[in-house]
Amino acid sequence: MSNLPFDPLLLAIAIPLAVAVAIACGLPKRWSIRLAYVGFAAPALMALHTWFYFAGQTQVHGYAYLTNYSTGLDGIDGLGISLKLGLNGISLPLFVLAGLVGLAAGLYAIQSTAERLKIYLMLLLVMQAGLMGVFASVDVVFFYLFHELALIPTFIMIGIWGGRDRSYAAMKVTIYLTAGAMLSLIGLIALYVKSGAPSFDLITLRQIIAARPLGETVQNNIFALLMFGFGILVSLWPLHTWAPLGYGQAPSSAAMLHAGVLKKFGLYGLIQIALPLLPHGAAHWSHTLAALAAVGNVLIVGFITMAQRDLKQVIGYSSVMHMGYAFLGIACYSVLGAGGVVLLMVAHGLSVALLFLLATSIFHRTHTFELTEMGGLAQKTPVLAAFFVAATFASIGLPGFANFWGELTIFVALWQFSHCLTVIAVSGVVISAVYGLRAAAKVFFGPPTEAFARVAAQHPPSDLSWREKIPALILLAALLFIGFWPKSLSTPLDATLRAVYAAPAAVSGK
Repeated sequence: MSNLPFDPLLLAIAIPLAVAVAIACGLPKRWSIRLAYVGFAAPALMALHTWFYFAGQTQVHGYAYLTNYSTGLDGIDGLGISLKLGLNGISLPLFVLAGLVGLAAGLYAIQSTAERLKIYLMLLLVMQAGLMGVFASVDVVFFYLFHELALIPTFIMIGIWGGRDRSYAAMKVTIYLTAGAMLSLIGLIALYVKSGAPSFDLITLRQIIAARPLGETVQNNIFALLMFGFGILVSLWPLHTWAPLGYGQAPSSAAMLHAGVLKKFGLYGLIQIALPLLPHGAAHWSHTLAALAAVGNVLIVGFITMAQRDLKQVIGYSSVMHMGYAFLGIACYSVLGAGGVVLLMVAHGLSVALLFLLATSIFHRTHTFELTEMGGLAQKTPVLAAFFVAATFASIGLPGFANFWGELTIFVALWQFSHCLTVIAVSGVVISAVYGLRAAAKVFFGPPTEAFARVAAQHPPSDLSWREKIPALILLAALLFIGFWPKSLSTPLDATLRAVYAAPAAVSGK
């Protein structure tokens, strides 16, 4: 049992934020970089600590490490807003994900050659603090505010350090994600008002709504706001077009943090808030959500991914496609489906962050993202090739990696919901294998293209350096650890889901 004299959740938020403020106050570059190591390492260490000691913690209303830091707003107009931190079996895996991906992205950024590195690190640290706060918050208002804290640096980093079309990408990402955030905020406020709860505390909301369930029409309307609001943030088809463009233009560490962690905000909100509190709304919209996810995200976006010739676009569209599996698991409205979604969120976050890191490493050696201008890189960079193939296998869902358990669990839950949709979902595995393995083949195997031969003659490519290996190893090790020991996450997750979900049976046919 943990006996720390401090709150690990508060430190995971406060330390990166404090380091960001110190850098903003004019700290010299050398000290900024040294403190940045602490700013990214501390949340990861706190996350691993909470994961290791979670089972031995005393739980209150299903939450461990539960602490209330009053903001002084409790009495103002009866809002009942307070900074309450805690972890349950649903938030714990995402809290760990945020810590590990943040550490990998931070290490990669510190060793990068980015211009205005101090500002770059400062924005990443603010983003990291927001991410830790999202999954540690029990109060719904702070859950939303921490998301906004993490989201704002994303817009700035794309606009300043992005690729050739960064201005257009930053504008499109801003418009889409702001719209999604506003819709989800309206839904959260409506949930609070209609419930008659005295506070935004999620524990209180559950108790009030369990005693006085909302009417079916109210549930249907609020769930629609949350489904489409959170759906935009997660790239639900056809509101997904911001994601491939944004990730394609974003600097590597920002893409790793957003695609790997922040994008899971919407899915987490649906599982932690919408499904347990709005069961009739979930049942009403389940088939619509399943159809959009299966036909749009899995099939249509899957085929679009196969047509891409830009490596970062392949990874970006692949991320959108895999969110279709997550939405299908949510549509099942079952403990099994929701558990599979959480496992997939963690696995996808680790694997897509690793792929974006490796894609940038490939660019540094080939000076292009065009697949048609690569080939034969494995001869020069065997370690890079091994990492990329492993990350591709993980993304496809090969046994031994964490992704396998998430996808398998969702498929089993989906079979109970709809046989037809299960066939479509499983066909997505074939699609992802086609574009994933083809990308690996074009980059690393076969004869080098003329374009790459010219680049290699002028700038002979070297294999991964340790500054690239260490963050890649962190992500790959986590994928393998969870792949071989999924119960490290699934045991507390299953216990929480069974306690939180009032109607754990699938809603097929309702």
